[in-house]
Amino acid sequence: MPIKLYMDVHIPKAITNGLLLREVDVLTAQEDNTDKLSDPEVLDRATALNRVLFTFDDDLLIEVARRQGLSIPFSGVIYASPLNISIGTCVKDLETIAQSGEPEDMVNMVEFLPL
Repeated sequence: MPIKLYMDVHIPKAITNGLLLREVDVLTAQEDNTDKLSDPEVLDRATALNRVLFTFDDDLLIEVARRQGLSIPFSGVIYASPLNISIGTCVKDLETIAQSGEPEDMVNMVEFLPL
C-alpha cells in the first residue's frame, strides 16, 4: 500500500499539486482544518490518519526527537529545508517515497530530503 502524505501548513501548493498530478495521496493541513494546531497536535493528527507528515518546520524535529526518546509512536515525518531543495526535487523525492515505501516503513522515522 502506498504511503499517504500529510502536508504541513507551510508547504507550497506547487508541491502538493505536483504530487496530485502524479496520483500521490496527499492531504493538506488547510484541507483538514488543522492549520492553526501546534506541532505536537499536527503530528498527532497525521498519525491518527495514518499519514506521514511532510514539513519544512525545524521546530517539529524537536518534537519528533522527544517522541523518539520517550518511545511515543508517530506515523513518520519527512523533512526538507526550503533553502536547500527545489520544488521539483521535493515532488520527485516525495513521489519516490510514497510509491515505493510501505506505511510501516516510516513509523517512528524521519526521512530527510533531498534523498
